[in-house]
Amino acid sequence: MLLCPRVRSSVFSLPWPARRDGSVANYRPRRVAFVCIAALIALVAPAWPGLAAPPSSAPSARVVEVIDGDTVVLERAIDGAREVRLVGIQAPKLPLSRPGFKTWPLADEARSALTAIAQNREVTLIRTGQGVDRHRRLLAHLERSDGLWLQGEMLRTGFARVYTFADNRGRAREMFALEREARAARRGIWRHPFYAIRKADAIDAADIGTFQLVQGTVRKAARVKNHVYLNFGADWRTDFTITIAARDLKLFEQAGLDLFALEGRTVRVRGWLDSYNGPTIEADHPEQIEVLDRPDG
Repeated sequence: MLLCPRVRSSVFSLPWPARRDGSVANYRPRRVAFVCIAALIALVAPAWPGLAAPPSSAPSARVVEVIDGDTVVLERAIDGAREVRLVGIQAPKLPLSRPGFKTWPLADEARSALTAIAQNREVTLIRTGQGVDRHRRLLAHLERSDGLWLQGEMLRTGFARVYTFADNRGRAREMFALEREARAARRGIWRHPFYAIRKADAIDAADIGTFQLVQGTVRKAARVKNHVYLNFGADWRTDFTITIAARDLKLFEQAGLDLFALEGRTVRVRGWLDSYNGPTIEADHPEQIEVLDRPDG
């Protein structure tokens, strides 16, 4: 069986899935009011003493521009690049000259929130995985000289979601905890229906092609040739499914996540929703899947 190749790194591209019966699909991927609040965030934002100190060799530079809620520009180039993508999070998106791109809700507010904590501040770049994306942007966690972790603060205040990659999973545990705190308190994006967690049995067609968090109970786990499928309904041709390629199983095994033991369990998965034999998300690393219930209490 021939599977079409895909870019497997922090380059923000969509996968090329196979059919759930193991055959290859003929498939084509589809691709300020808050300024005062942001200023208050900058005044009360906590440091993050629980995080490991950055290595003394980690580069630092001053932020001179905030492009959106997860991208900044540095005063000087580091490894030939000045633009930095805050790896590990996804803030609401702005068009940024992309034709036909519709602004995500609260995108301006997210940019204002990041501006309040980053503009004209010296930051240290801490790399935990792949260092550059396909746009030649640096991929790093950013910490201010006073210890404030920018990704952590954007998550804590509810202006970003956790967005990890197989080659960039550092600090995931801390990020998930901060996202849960913000969601429970309904801060920022968590008040808006656009970012609400979707139910696996009630995914709207309008959600296809968007990044979503989907929650439900796994009804069946099965391996068919080169993929493992976690099905959330009785009919795999129409139900929501998580798809895991065989080449990615090692990461799940290393994390101690037994995919076949997820039958009957409630899980939450995050990723880009595609439509093939029903809505589907491809998971290529274990951090995409959160197990919400635990056996034996």
